[in-house]
Amino acid sequence: MIDNWRDAAIDLSYIVAAVLFIVGLKQLSSAATARRGNQIAATGMAIAIVATLFTRGLENHVLIIVGIIIGAGASIAPARVVKMTAMPQMVAIFNGMGGATAALVSVVEFEHQSGIGRGEVVSIVLGVLIGSISFTGSMIAFAKLQELMSGRPIVYPSQQIINAALGAAIVLLAILVVAVGDGELAQGLLIVLFLAALALGALLVLPIGGADMPVVIAILNSLTGLAAALTGFVLGNQALVIAGALVGASGSLLTYLMAKAMNRSVTNVLFGAFGAVAPAAAGVAAQGEALPVRETSAEDAAVPLAYAERVIIVPGYGLAVAQAQHTVRELADILEERGVDVRYAIHPVAGRMPGHMNVLLAEANVPYDDLYEMDDINDDFAKTQVALIIGANDVTNPAARNDPSSPIYGMPILNVDQADQIIVLKRSMKSGFAGIENELFHDPKTTMLFGDAKDSLSKLIAAVKAA
Repeated sequence: MIDNWRDAAIDLSYIVAAVLFIVGLKQLSSAATARRGNQIAATGMAIAIVATLFTRGLENHVLIIVGIIIGAGASIAPARVVKMTAMPQMVAIFNGMGGATAALVSVVEFEHQSGIGRGEVVSIVLGVLIGSISFTGSMIAFAKLQELMSGRPIVYPSQQIINAALGAAIVLLAILVVAVGDGELAQGLLIVLFLAALALGALLVLPIGGADMPVVIAILNSLTGLAAALTGFVLGNQALVIAGALVGASGSLLTYLMAKAMNRSVTNVLFGAFGAVAPAAAGVAAQGEALPVRETSAEDAAVPLAYAERVIIVPGYGLAVAQAQHTVRELADILEERGVDVRYAIHPVAGRMPGHMNVLLAEANVPYDDLYEMDDINDDFAKTQVALIIGANDVTNPAARNDPSSPIYGMPILNVDQADQIIVLKRSMKSGFAGIENELFHDPKTTMLFGDAKDSLSKLIAAVKAA
C-alpha cells in the first residue's frame, strides 16, 4: 500500500515538474519574463530530482547526493563569474555534458541489463549515437568560441567522403547491435559505436565556421534533448522523457529560426563550410584595404548624436567584449534627456548565441520596449538621422544584398546603410566571424571611431554633455 502511494506521489511530482518546464519555457520567450521562467523551470527540475530519489529500488542515495553536490558546485561557481562574452562557451560545455551523460548512461544500462527488449536496444543505440555526437560537437564549438582553435572552417582532403564513410560505418554498427541484441558481442559493438560517434561529432563541427556557431549550438542543444529523452525511455523515467522532448523540440525550432534569419538551410550550415573565404570574397577583402575609411573623434561624433531626432543603436559582439552595456545605456539616457528618440536594433544572430544581445542589454536594465527585432525596425533606418554601430559586423554588411560572390549573400541584415549618417565603434578594421570585409565601413556616410567600445562610449557621453 505504501509503495502504491509512493509511486502515485512520484508520478504526480513528475506531472507538476513537466507543467513547470512548459510554463518556464513559455516565460523564456520574452526578455521581461525570462528570469522568472528560468526560476520556474529550475523549480520543476528540483521537484523531479527529489521525486526520483524516492523511486522504488533506487540505491546508493549517498553516492547520488554526493554527485549532485559536486556537480552543483562545479557549475554554480563558473556560472556566477562567467563574463557575458563567454556565455556561449558555457552553454556549449553544459550542452556537451548533457550529451555525454545521456550516452554514458545508455552504455552502462546496456551492460548491466539482461534480456533487454528490442525497443530498448534501439533507444540505447540512438541515445549513445546522438549523445556522443552532441558531446564532441559541443566541445569543438567551445574551442572555436573560446579561440582555443581557429574559428574558420577546418577542412581537409576528402573530408565529405571520410565523414560519409564514418557515418555509414556507424549505421552498420547500430544495425548490428540491434540485431545481436544482448551479450558481450553486442556490448563490444556498442563501445565501438560510441567511439565512432565521438569522432563523427568532432569531424562534423570542425569544418563549420565561427559565424555559424549560434546555429550549431541550437542544433547540438536539440540533439542533447533528444538523447536525454531516449535515455528516459531506457530508465523508465517520465520526467527525463518530457524534459528531453521539450529541449529537443525547442532546440529544433530555434535552429530553424536561426537558419531562417541567415537565409540558409540547416544542411548548408552543417555541410557548406560557411565562413571560408572564397577566392572572390578574399579579393573583396584585399580590395577593401585600399578603399577610403573616414575616421572620426568622439567630439565630432557626438554632434550629430546630440542633435538628432532619431538614433538607432546596433549592438554586437564588440559591445559584449568591452562589457559596455551599462555605458551604452548611460549614453542613451543622456540622449533621451535631450529629446532624442533612441532605440536598439537586434539582429537574430548578433553576438555568439541566440538572444545574446537581449540578455546583455537586459543586464544593464535597458527598457524592453526599446529593443526591436530586425523585422520590426528595418524600415525605420531610412527615417533615422544616426545609426550607431557598436561592434556589429557581418549583420550590417551590405554585401549580403549586393555581392552574389559573398559568403553571406542572401542573409537578411539590418538596413543601417539607409540611415542619414552611420557611426561605427570598432577596435580595428578586422573582419567579423565570416572573415570578409564590411562594405559599410567604406560608405561615404560612415565614420569610424576606433578603440575599446566602453572607452569610446565614455568619451561620447562626455562630448554629448558638452555639446
